[in-house]
Amino acid sequence: MKIICFSVLPVEKPYIEDWARKNQVEVKILSEDLTSETVDQVKGYDGVSSEGIAPVGEDVYATLEKNGIHQLAIRQVGYDNQDLAAAKKHGIVLTNVAAYSPRAIAEMGVTHALYLLRNVGLYQQRMAAGDFTFDEQTISTEIFNCTVGLIGAGHIGGASAQIYSALGARVLTYDPFYDASLEPFTTYVDLDTILTEADIISLHTPLLPSTKHIIDAAALHKMKSNALLINMARGELVDTAALITALKNKEIAGAGLDTLADEGEFFGEQQDLSTLPQDYQELQALPNVLITPHVAFFTKLAVKNSMEIALNDAKNLINGGSSRNIIH
Repeated sequence: MKIICFSVLPVEKPYIEDWARKNQVEVKILSEDLTSETVDQVKGYDGVSSEGIAPVGEDVYATLEKNGIHQLAIRQVGYDNQDLAAAKKHGIVLTNVAAYSPRAIAEMGVTHALYLLRNVGLYQQRMAAGDFTFDEQTISTEIFNCTVGLIGAGHIGGASAQIYSALGARVLTYDPFYDASLEPFTTYVDLDTILTEADIISLHTPLLPSTKHIIDAAALHKMKSNALLINMARGELVDTAALITALKNKEIAGAGLDTLADEGEFFGEQQDLSTLPQDYQELQALPNVLITPHVAFFTKLAVKNSMEIALNDAKNLINGGSSRNIIH
């Protein structure tokens, strides 16, 4: 059996090599994304895995089919960059890694929230100018006095509920699918209740037509003036222009963002700061905004699990088996 892996980072390579030795499978490791320009390299292989960040069009699935490949193992949770209808048309079974380490992403969200809650960015800005004072602008509150609203209660949202609950916060959750196992940690409510009552709103929903810009100008208007918005999911869940306006007009207190709508243009690369998108430059300049480059997942355990789960799925499907991680 031979599998080809696209979009592999140097830090991921040892985990793939270890899996290949244990499973006695030949694995070719490439740093390039799976695209129309690189897909011809699948010739002679039995299975394919990719990071799944680069958009995939029908021509890629057609080439996979032409080469006798019937699966694509994506090494991340989100699959909004995949054309599901085209994949189905060409007989390509897609799998994702729905739960490689929900705690990793949940913990990063909490880290952002605490950073903003305690005004660390504002203190840093002042200290950089030699100002070591504190006043009514920087006074904060403890997390156990906050109401946290989670939009989405899947693996990551559920882990977030448990952490915030353990810290003593009141946790509210909006999700169309009820999970009884989360009852000890949260109370299910409607979206308007989240928007109007939460001091911290954290997004943990997939990007779908129904969730795109779920946080828009109207939603931001409903939020409390002291509210913090945390997005560890997908950039397009938030209307970035509306968010910038709300922050500048002090309609909300701050934002923690591990993902941006246009992040594909620059995240993961070394950039000339002057060439970065205007929305990023505006957000980055605000002391009440914390941005990280889509790295909430990036822990040793998460990297190991994402590699192994994706490759196990590829192996099982090649051998005629199935997987609980099949997307369609």
